[in-house]
Amino acid sequence: MMWLLRLGLLIGLAAWSLQAGARAPLVLLTDFGTQDGAVAAMKGVAYTVSQDLLVSDLSHENPSIFVGAYRLFQAEQFWPADTVFVAVVDPGVGTARRSVVLKTRTGHYFVGPDNGLLSLVAERDGIEGLRQIDERLNRRPGSDDSHTFHGRDVFAYTGARLAAGVITFEQVGPPLAAQTLIAIPYRKAARAGGKVSGIIPVLDVQFGNVWSNIPKALFDQLHIALGVPVRVRIYHDEQLVADTLAPYQRTFGEVPIGKPLVYVNSLLNVAVALNQGSYAAAHEVNSGPDWFIELSSEPPIP
Repeated sequence: MMWLLRLGLLIGLAAWSLQAGARAPLVLLTDFGTQDGAVAAMKGVAYTVSQDLLVSDLSHENPSIFVGAYRLFQAEQFWPADTVFVAVVDPGVGTARRSVVLKTRTGHYFVGPDNGLLSLVAERDGIEGLRQIDERLNRRPGSDDSHTFHGRDVFAYTGARLAAGVITFEQVGPPLAAQTLIAIPYRKAARAGGKVSGIIPVLDVQFGNVWSNIPKALFDQLHIALGVPVRVRIYHDEQLVADTLAPYQRTFGEVPIGKPLVYVNSLLNVAVALNQGSYAAAHEVNSGPDWFIELSSEPPIP
């Protein structure tokens, strides 16, 4: 009899291990803040699906679809395969816009509205599969009369079920053609002669550094050595906002306090900063697809 009890215990432990091993990190990104109960409600729905889930925050209070898309782009590459990202920047909630789950070729899953929010990670990582959420099966029970909080009722619920292994990707809903995923138009980084240009996708908001989408590899084609001045022009809707000269350096402390520099940020893209100051505030610079930056080795015009 004892051996039967031991066998039952081993089988139970093995089943628990398999279930625990099936879980994946669940990461939340939204455009609402944490002062109210919205994020907590999403987490509560996730834990209702499984209290074994690993739920983390990517960022909240994202002010636009593009900023949310870039924050996904910024962070998702550092999470393991099978991570499920629930992304909610959804001004069209409750309308005919599609609710989808994207699987990239890196093995990450993205749950959210099909409004451009998922397009930057799709562009970089490639699309392995795209499915529309079948809300008859993947919607929080009892939420049919709620039409303005899909982040809680559809996305968090579906993402939690996927992360916990309750459903497979194929059980999310019907497949969609990859090319139908809505993309955000923006200016790609480019080189023209002795200049490279791109957009300012986001600011390093904590410090006021100005990030670009210009990769170091493209900037390197200008053959500007460390310590050499770089001309930085910033435009908003084609209107010149700032025109400064800043040396190309590895890090902030290589210029005096309050002085500008051009450097390579943590995503290996070119950025502009003030040492212990806010370049964005000093020059009234913001971010988005309508903010452009141009770098060259020319000195400013007197």
